Amino acid sequence: MEFILGASAAMGACFFTNPLEVLKTRMQLQGELKAKGKHPVHYKNVFHAVYNIAKNDGVLALQKGLVPALWVQLFLNGMRLGTYQFANNHNILKDKNGNLIFTNTVIVSGIGGTLGQVMSSPMFLIKTHLQTQAATAIAVGHQHQHQGTWNALKTICKQNGVKGLFRGVSASIPRGAIGSISQLLGFDYSKQMLLKYEYFKDKKILTAFLSSMVGGVGISITMTPFDLIMTRLYNQPIDASGKGLLYTSYMDCVSKIYKTEGISAFYKGVGPMYLRLGPHSVLCLMFWDQLNAIYLKLK
Repeated sequence: MEFILGASAAMGACFFTNPLEVLKTRMQLQGELKAKGKHPVHYKNVFHAVYNIAKNDGVLALQKGLVPALWVQLFLNGMRLGTYQFANNHNILKDKNGNLIFTNTVIVSGIGGTLGQVMSSPMFLIKTHLQTQAATAIAVGHQHQHQGTWNALKTICKQNGVKGLFRGVSASIPRGAIGSISQLLGFDYSKQMLLKYEYFKDKKILTAFLSSMVGGVGISITMTPFDLIMTRLYNQPIDASGKGLLYTSYMDCVSKIYKTEGISAFYKGVGPMYLRLGPHSVLCLMFWDQLNAIYLKLK
């Protein structure tokens, strides 16, 4: 049940935040391996990106990749939040006084995030491909030309087999672990601190809201560089054998981005990343907190 509740909370939040994921992905791929000022800027900021996408691709393009995005949430956060809640329910995360045990919290949230990221990797790959697809006038990154989620699955499997669906999975592991640790630590430690004050003890929704905002800031700051690297590796063109044509490995990707685009490139898309992860964290963690509270009452 812990896994179902975690997945349900994340999928509910995804409906509202997927457009921001589209913006973030486009901005992360803009100017790929090109020096600053040496490439066209189709997306100057979040608002300009919304305008350009709606103008060239239509308003519905802001929900590109929604189907695989929902599958990502099912696997990623079902496993991540489910693992964390399971550990919490079995008294692994807190001491006898109810205080969080830092080491245990880091290990459990990191393991849950890693497992969830690996499980969701095929759908994350497809989501990235679909969200990148755009009209020629505003296209960035490699254009994979899939005709939807299931067409993408068939095409990738036909070209490179099942292993093709897990291309770039190693790049997703740091993202999953770091993101999960920073978000859940920020959320639970903030919640623990707030509940020490009498004012918050009977205000569960407000407490969850404020705590999830902290979790959203934490995950946005720490995960953005890892997310950008993963996006680049997922979206790069490949040869007949499935090898990347732009980056040969994780460190090759890091090195090439640094040399051609500079250190600031690792934070490309941080604006929409926070605008997406902030609300997503708030909605997801609030839904999760309330669903768990309801479940415990009905148990």
